[in-house]
Amino acid sequence: MLKFLLKISATALLLAAVQTVLAAQLSTDARTAIPHDVQQLVVVDYRAMQNSASAMDLKERVMPPDLKQFDEALRKSGLNDNHDVDQLAFALFRPKDSGEQLDTVGVAQGQFSVQEILANFRKLRLKPTLIRTNKIYPMTKTGMVLCFVDPSTMVFGALPAVTKSLDARDGVVPSMLTNPSMMEAMRSVDSAPLWSILDQKGTQTMMRQVLGEAGSVADFDTVKKRLVASWYSMDFQHGVKFDLTISTGDAFAATTISSLLNAALIYRKMSGSEAEKQALGATDIRSDSGRLAIHFATSDGQFTSLLQSPLFQSMVH
Repeated sequence: MLKFLLKISATALLLAAVQTVLAAQLSTDARTAIPHDVQQLVVVDYRAMQNSASAMDLKERVMPPDLKQFDEALRKSGLNDNHDVDQLAFALFRPKDSGEQLDTVGVAQGQFSVQEILANFRKLRLKPTLIRTNKIYPMTKTGMVLCFVDPSTMVFGALPAVTKSLDARDGVVPSMLTNPSMMEAMRSVDSAPLWSILDQKGTQTMMRQVLGEAGSVADFDTVKKRLVASWYSMDFQHGVKFDLTISTGDAFAATTISSLLNAALIYRKMSGSEAEKQALGATDIRSDSGRLAIHFATSDGQFTSLLQSPLFQSMVH
């Protein structure tokens, strides 16, 4: 269970490779640029995270080279990463007829000096590709592209993913606005400095990883189809707080998962390091009316010790 909490905490921070964010709510323009079949959406308020040593320590320890490449590509594109980017979101979505394959697109919001950025592109002799009225520019030599859909919203990533994002934004295909379960999940967390929502498939994948440690395959198969959606948020203002809610649609599934995870907590408390035991003692799991809620809270000092524990080191090396 502790490994799971660290994994999703690290994943959320890994996706946030750009500096300084002002608000964690997505604008309508940003939401329309996210395709309907989004499996997971992560949104980051990076200003709040920059004010937390714990958040930045976690980011520095686990950010891999490919996400550093995202950061470098955005900076070299002419963006001022200290002022221009207010908010960053990453969406993992399923393109039509793609099976299990997922595409990823980034959506940045802020006060962009579009004309200065375009002038820098021209200076670098970067020519745009036109899709309808959208101009897509290459981002240096990374293989990624970007497009300003309006003066305050930019989409970026691999060309196929950005193209599908623009199709959603232009109404060629449905956007996330027509996905009621994801819109409902978003309303529960979108005021947090860091939050994420997962659809049914994403929730099932997440819980399979968790129950791989906490229960048998039979236990998972019993509740798998009852998992509807999930959402989590993190706050770094006063220590580290993490809240995850899983919607199951019925009390039986929520109670079953709660029992499995609580059993895993007891087992881990007997075998973990002192830092791990403290973290597990700060984790609360309960179910109510078809929802499973997991709450974790610790001080900055305890979280730093947890990052240095053998469990965490084994996860990132």
